[in-house]
Amino acid sequence: MMMDANNASLVMIDYQPRLLPAIRHGQKLVARSVTLGRIAALLDVPVIGTEQSPEKLGENVPSIRRLCAETVAKRRFDASEALRATALAERRQVVLCGCEAHVCVLQTALGLQTLGFQVFVVEDAVGARRQGDRSAALARLSQAGVTLVTLEMVAFEWLRDADHPRFREVQALIK
Repeated sequence: MMMDANNASLVMIDYQPRLLPAIRHGQKLVARSVTLGRIAALLDVPVIGTEQSPEKLGENVPSIRRLCAETVAKRRFDASEALRATALAERRQVVLCGCEAHVCVLQTALGLQTLGFQVFVVEDAVGARRQGDRSAALARLSQAGVTLVTLEMVAFEWLRDADHPRFREVQALIK
């Protein structure tokens, strides 16, 4: 199944200042995710953020926070229940990016899948402290039927064709 910008939401998971320094290639992860969020905004895809225990870990970094139409504070690693009351409920596809691949991203993806959403995890926009944890999470997600994609796959599937009125703007972001 292809991703559809008219039926998708983007969820950006836990880009918090106390987590990011420990995340392998954390700044690259933020940059890729900001690009993804900017593409979503251009194509009118709702962007929702989550923050794990923000009173302890801080709010999402400003470059991520400002892309989110709404941000959900949570204590559970699986944000699926907290996300049900957001704009996400109006669409059936959820594209996920964020930290940490083997904890909050994994549990949220599996939770959303259980709730009946089509879930896509952006491989090049998820991170963890250790590469082994990230790799194991991606393998487990794939085995569970979550679709693994890349930022460019998301962008071009949301666009559908080169005649899209935002094609050049999106293309400029990913070059």
